[in-house]
Amino acid sequence: MTAPAYTQPVRGTYLPPVAVQRRWRDALRIWWRELDKVLLLLIGLLMAMGLVAVAAASPASADQLSTAKVTLDDLMFFKRHVVFQLMGLALMIGLSFLSRDQARRLGILVGAIMLALMFVVPILGEEKNGARRWINVGMSLQPSEFLKPGFAITCAWILSWRLRDGALPVIWYVTGLMVLVAALLMAQPNLGDAILFGGIWLVMVLLAGLPWQRVGAMIGAGALGLTLAYFFYDNARHRIDGFLGGGTAFDQVDLAQRTLLAGGWTGSGLWLGIRKMNLPEAHTDYIFSVIGEEFGLITCAIIVLLYCGLVLRGLLRMVNEDNLFALLASVGLITQFGGQAFINILVNLKLFPSKGMTLPLISYGGSSTLAVCFTLGLLLAITRRNPFLAREAGGLRDWIERKEDRA
Repeated sequence: MTAPAYTQPVRGTYLPPVAVQRRWRDALRIWWRELDKVLLLLIGLLMAMGLVAVAAASPASADQLSTAKVTLDDLMFFKRHVVFQLMGLALMIGLSFLSRDQARRLGILVGAIMLALMFVVPILGEEKNGARRWINVGMSLQPSEFLKPGFAITCAWILSWRLRDGALPVIWYVTGLMVLVAALLMAQPNLGDAILFGGIWLVMVLLAGLPWQRVGAMIGAGALGLTLAYFFYDNARHRIDGFLGGGTAFDQVDLAQRTLLAGGWTGSGLWLGIRKMNLPEAHTDYIFSVIGEEFGLITCAIIVLLYCGLVLRGLLRMVNEDNLFALLASVGLITQFGGQAFINILVNLKLFPSKGMTLPLISYGGSSTLAVCFTLGLLLAITRRNPFLAREAGGLRDWIERKEDRA
């Protein structure tokens, strides 16, 4: 690249600014300097564990789905998972190059498209296990999975309007959006994702300034919603009854807990598990139990610590952030990722009713794996920062302190 030629300016004339062109190597250096490398490392470790876990669970699921006419390859799900992981990794790294404004626009666009698809899912969607949550677009696409990051980004964008005009009822705007999404989810029905969306919304509006006096009313509204779901949705009622009643030896959650504890502290070894062969959805919803049987409770504890470390790292990254949108969006995305992970783990521990929710970065999945990588790609892009720029004020700590002073 040749340097531009400069001439002596003539008095009274206007010279337009000169555009600075950077080579791809310069862009790569800037990206690597600004990227949260610890967060990327934790993501990589969980993805590597996911490959091993799906390899362990693949024979069980392949055996259950095989028929007298068709026998599936024991490692079929593992081979597919490798492809989806590579696609997801490329998507995540590509998105991490985006600026915050580009990440915001993309998140809002994807959220709007997926919200539109949610209207047609109950009509044209594929039915699996009594629910319509997927649309066939060459592969099974679950719009609610991609709506999660779009919802968090959109809510953060709306809530950040408060800095321009404090009189705007931004909390009511995002509450209306939450009610619409919950109604569309329950039409599928999908109570588990409705609860997760509610958690994302609650964390964000609390951080944005929802008075603590209204928290009780919100909790009461959530309890009312669960009560209505219990009486009007058979799927929700059966799962709640099974959880509260203790279930039987043939219930999925009970089988998952037995499988989880079967390996003891160190596990039986790769492909040596026995109970996993009777566990439904071993490669997706209940893969944490397969890890417990074959690799032991110590490995399960390490995975929990990795999830905790990823969540805490994301929050610590926002401690001194002075951009309100970036602060709210990051917290929303972290809440989504961490909430889904810990709900799945609690289900496997028989501490939460079955929700049909995958373990992010570890469970097998097509659209779900890509959706999680899409979420983390946006998170990496939004949390990028120049290490040489000091923040004058703001941040998660300052925002919480100001809320406490107002209270």
